[in-house]
Amino acid sequence: MAIIPILPCRSLRASLVFYTDVLDFQRTDDEDDPDKCSVIVLRRGDDRLCLATEDGAAGTVVVVTTDDVDGVFWQFRQRGLRTPGDPEAPRQVHEGPIDQTWGTREFYVEDPDGNTLRFTQ
Repeated sequence: MAIIPILPCRSLRASLVFYTDVLDFQRTDDEDDPDKCSVIVLRRGDDRLCLATEDGAAGTVVVVTTDDVDGVFWQFRQRGLRTPGDPEAPRQVHEGPIDQTWGTREFYVEDPDGNTLRFTQ
């Protein structure tokens, strides 16, 4: 069984750039023009994620597990993810991974539509 979250977005084009260029997801469809779609399915490894203009309400939270949260964070930084210390940062994110009191190491990223991805190890 697979669980595939659907994240609502105002602009598939803007969200697609963020998810593919910064967060390293890849499209699974062949449509070149995101303006012709209402749903785009993305993958990252074995995981799937949908971006949709017609489903849900902004503010969804998705947990993404990883074996190397620090490595993922720095990979995203190299791809253009900005942190709060950057005055031009358009997205919310921790300065870096933090150790939570409940035993995980995490960082959070807010996408252009206010959805949060919690990367956790």
